Amino acid sequence: MSSKARNITRLVNSATTFTYSDRTAKTLARTAATTTSTSAANDVTLANYIRFTPDSSSSLSKTSVKPLSELTVESIRVNTSSIDDSKRDLKGKIQNILCNVDVKPESEEDDYQQPLVNLLELRWHKTVSNSVAHLNRKEVSRDRKQLWVFKSTQSNRFGRLVKMCAEKLGANATLEVFRKLDRETGVKEFNFMIEHCIEKARNAVDEDAALEEFHRAYVLFEIMRERGFKIGEETYGPFLLFVIDMGMVEEFHFYCDHIKKDNPKSLQRLAYYEMLLWIKVGDEDKIQKLIGDTLDTDDSNFNENYLLALSEADRQEEVSLLLETINIKKVSSKENMEMIFKSLGKLLLESHANKFIVELKTEGKGGNDLSNLIYCYAMSMPKIHVEDIVEKFKSLHTELKVATSSGSHGNLIKSCCDSHEVHLAIDLVDSMLEDGLEVKTTTVNSILTACFASCEYTLVHRINSIINDHESIKPNAETFRLMISMYVKLNDFDRAYGMIKDLEKLKLLPTANMYNAIMGGYFRQKNFHKGMMVLKQMDATNVKPDSQTFSYIIGNCNSEDDIIKYRRELHEAGVQPTKHIYMALINAYAACGLFEKAKQVLSDKFIPSVNLNEVKSVLVSALATNGQLADALDVYDEIKQTDANLEPKAIISLIEHLQSEGELSRLLQLLNQLHDPELWDDGCARVISYCVRYKLSDSAVELLKQRMEKSNTNEMVIDVLFDEVFCQIAETEPPDVQFGLDLLQALKSDIGIRPSRKSLDFLLSACVNAKDQERSFLVWNEYQTAGLPYNVLSYVRMYQALLASGAHKRAKVLLENIPDDDPDVRGVLKACQETFGKTAPVRNKGKKKKKNRALEECVETLGEIVSVKSEGKKKKKKPK
Repeated sequence: MSSKARNITRLVNSATTFTYSDRTAKTLARTAATTTSTSAANDVTLANYIRFTPDSSSSLSKTSVKPLSELTVESIRVNTSSIDDSKRDLKGKIQNILCNVDVKPESEEDDYQQPLVNLLELRWHKTVSNSVAHLNRKEVSRDRKQLWVFKSTQSNRFGRLVKMCAEKLGANATLEVFRKLDRETGVKEFNFMIEHCIEKARNAVDEDAALEEFHRAYVLFEIMRERGFKIGEETYGPFLLFVIDMGMVEEFHFYCDHIKKDNPKSLQRLAYYEMLLWIKVGDEDKIQKLIGDTLDTDDSNFNENYLLALSEADRQEEVSLLLETINIKKVSSKENMEMIFKSLGKLLLESHANKFIVELKTEGKGGNDLSNLIYCYAMSMPKIHVEDIVEKFKSLHTELKVATSSGSHGNLIKSCCDSHEVHLAIDLVDSMLEDGLEVKTTTVNSILTACFASCEYTLVHRINSIINDHESIKPNAETFRLMISMYVKLNDFDRAYGMIKDLEKLKLLPTANMYNAIMGGYFRQKNFHKGMMVLKQMDATNVKPDSQTFSYIIGNCNSEDDIIKYRRELHEAGVQPTKHIYMALINAYAACGLFEKAKQVLSDKFIPSVNLNEVKSVLVSALATNGQLADALDVYDEIKQTDANLEPKAIISLIEHLQSEGELSRLLQLLNQLHDPELWDDGCARVISYCVRYKLSDSAVELLKQRMEKSNTNEMVIDVLFDEVFCQIAETEPPDVQFGLDLLQALKSDIGIRPSRKSLDFLLSACVNAKDQERSFLVWNEYQTAGLPYNVLSYVRMYQALLASGAHKRAKVLLENIPDDDPDVRGVLKACQETFGKTAPVRNKGKKKKKNRALEECVETLGEIVSVKSEGKKKKKKPK
């Protein structure tokens, strides 16, 4: 047994001897104090605020409703003189977490227009009457619509709340907060806390910290058992998976024994976890024994759970063996049935899938269920494009004579939208309508969302036509908003307004979001007049402008007077400022050159603390964009001092404008703060450009290496990364060909790449600009070293370099090797001679061109001409 396993066993054994006496409570309190510094500090703060008597509860009955945190800290005595200070500190922490606002000291409360409420005295069922909290809820709602989020259940929201509190306050303190809010600690709360502790144990880099978090989770588990709560899979599942991943066999059986006692019905489900355990530890004898036991029994529940575990591990041979014995008609649940068909698809066992569908048809299963099982199979097939999934979905329905269903089609359309295959998704909608199936509004909205995300704006015409032709589709306000946004992207403002008029036919009312989409389109075109006309249209239809409306208007003001005017209108309209308003004010002031007023926006005490860093980041970007780089860096340093991170867009803006010499270390620091792969790649390209500009070859090579490792492994994509660098070298004035050659050698030796033809073409172009004959021959030799045969473009580039450097005799010799039967090539050669001086007349075998193109334009397009014509020759058949 590993040391980690032995330590967990020791902790578990100590935890199982609980009598929940005062001494045990003290032990648990000490255990809680050994967690991470942040959680421990917050737990102590909360513990100091809550008073307990030492004899409050010496034992815990199954009917007790006492919160968990009382059990862990009830023996702690508190000095009454410290309660007031702890209470004020606690109120600040809790309010900051739950309401996302900063709490001022007690002495400043009289200056507030909205006095703060003591959150610990609130009841759970009451609504917090706080204007800032109300604005935050509106802000979140708007962001969800903009990000196309259509679902948010109460359970998910509560789970996020528990996780957020647990991360900042600690487990014990979180449960105490819920007790003070009169929220009884139930199964849901315990499960969220257990899951959080297990997650922290998995992510802990220190073994002791991981064991401590796991011990915390087990304490919660034991208290649930003592209280008589039902121990379902959502409770014991995280435990068993953690133990399995750790490979602890003895501990696994220890937990299973407890689970079986408390929940005898879990026996069959535990078979799934047992099979996962033996697969994890690689005990083939145990695996074969479990499979052998199932062959002699008719209990299909054990078979299906073993089957699911083996399928997850891709054990196709054992899966095939169990499939021969399983009775598909007796599978215990719809979820397990779907998992089995997903496993069949994952292992490409189509014959078994067909056999089971036929068996279920004879059992009288409905078409909807069977259609969904076919979808599960097709969707789980590995390494297959979505169009092939659709084809398989249709072919299996036809082959097995199963009727399609709205549900399975809806799932298939969602998969197409996730893959941005929007044309295919619309085809599926047409197919559904032909078959008389219901097309839900959410399905149409998801397609519109995918079209918008993939920039397929023109498809709005087709979708709108489908909606108009089928009365069964009932569009809602969100449908119209999406279509209006797409028409705006197409600059079809007349049709966008027409969509608002069409609302009357369906007895729907226009919303501010619809008008905001049109207004935003006009402002993006810098058409301030028509943007303001939208505001008049809103007034005519009795639609009140919201914060987004005013953020558009304020953000596009061209003078301080306009900013003041619309701030006044914002106040008169009763619209409370949100983060978008503050961002718009910063951008507007900065664009007008009022940088001090842009900075003063941050002093507004009503900016929610959760949005303050985002607003500061906008200030950094606005200052940098408008030439105030020193001020932008000062704000950035302030953000760093508060242990906050700059927003990615602001980082890119700083990198873009921080271009003076000697700033490499700061640029690299900024680059390391970008975690999104696409944004990091964008930022890295800008820093590499900086390195090329100031001849920092070592840093450029290191960044290119990192960029290559993080990018697509496709050879063409990698070539583009290096082509960009050599293109910049060729365009630099004056060109430094030697730096380009040194960089090329460094890339070959340090990274082991072979330069592409385009990279060498750019280097040869740099020789032309530098009129460098000697280095042009060095580049010329690199073509042979890289195994790249010379083509027409290579010869023309070299001819151009020789002419530019005055080597007319050598240029004349090279000219004899350039095929000039193509009029485009002759035009380029003639342009070279006119620019750098003639060496010999160009042989004219074709008609004379009416007008010569400029030399640079000729050379730039010649490569494309040559490649196209060479492809055409390859396609021609050789004569017999």
